[in-house]
Amino acid sequence: MKAAVLFANEDIRYADYETPAAGGGEVVIRVVSAGICGSDVPRVLHNGAHSYPVVLGHEFSGEVAGLGQDVTGLNIGDRVTGAPLIPCMRCPDCRKGNYALCKNYSFIGSRQQGSFAEYVKLPAGNAVKFDDSIPFDQGAFFEPATVALHGLRVNDYSGGGNVAILGGGTIGIFTMQWSRIFGAKTVTVFDISEERLDICKKFGADFTVNTKTDIFEKDVYDYVFETAGVTDTMQLAFELAANKARICFIGTPARDLTFTPKLFENMNRKEFCLTGSWMSYSAPFPGEEWTLTAHYFKTGQLRFDDCLIFKKFPMCKASEAFAIFKTPGAVKGKILLYND
Repeated sequence: MKAAVLFANEDIRYADYETPAAGGGEVVIRVVSAGICGSDVPRVLHNGAHSYPVVLGHEFSGEVAGLGQDVTGLNIGDRVTGAPLIPCMRCPDCRKGNYALCKNYSFIGSRQQGSFAEYVKLPAGNAVKFDDSIPFDQGAFFEPATVALHGLRVNDYSGGGNVAILGGGTIGIFTMQWSRIFGAKTVTVFDISEERLDICKKFGADFTVNTKTDIFEKDVYDYVFETAGVTDTMQLAFELAANKARICFIGTPARDLTFTPKLFENMNRKEFCLTGSWMSYSAPFPGEEWTLTAHYFKTGQLRFDDCLIFKKFPMCKASEAFAIFKTPGAVKGKILLYND
């Protein structure tokens, strides 16, 4: 088959690669659409890959093309996405259902061949079927949608209250939508881009705040979800939280994060709870994050629109797609790679 193979830093080429075959309990998926995740960028541009050569990609959708022995519940031609984590299922964390905390895991698209290819192989239990009414491009957004929902789960969110979303990117948009589905009193999205805030309004945000230009209240939000992973929004989370609030950091920071004593004292005086969120899995694997996403994508309550897609490239142009990330701020939405 052909794949976008990363041979070295900044050296990604469309090349021949061994076609995977389904072993016992495995499926092979013909990839139709695959998204470039923010975590893929340093793997390509900043020496972030575990090894070379490697085929990256873990946000994808396609059709079942091959079934190994003892696979049930799946048929050739089924529309599926793939949960990329492959936990060991034996360690103490896995036995507790905390699969994302597994120390012995593998991962599609970083530790083994990923979806920037014509075909990808994974355990059958990692394949999540979705309805034929859901376009393949939307199917490539399963993984970020599940990351957002997992953030709600670890923050013990079950509805109500005033919710703040810090960051209006893909994860922030889905976190906002899940908050509304769960029954938030109000959802307010904070960002520095008026363009992103307009998209958030389109997807149902009750209020939006441009932190560069707008005046806004602090100490008023019962639940705060940080989705950008930048210092400014992480510090802002402490200021927006109400007394006894719950804050969840979903975004992954790329730089050092420091707090002044006065800012950190907010946590003591307000007695809010702060937690992190990592990936998107729960028991039974891969978890309700994935089954609920399939359900709410089907019903249309978890909305999707092509405005979430910045650009689309054929898989053979993967190098051109990653080159855009070299210019700070140039990427305004998800970049998808597709197979003809």
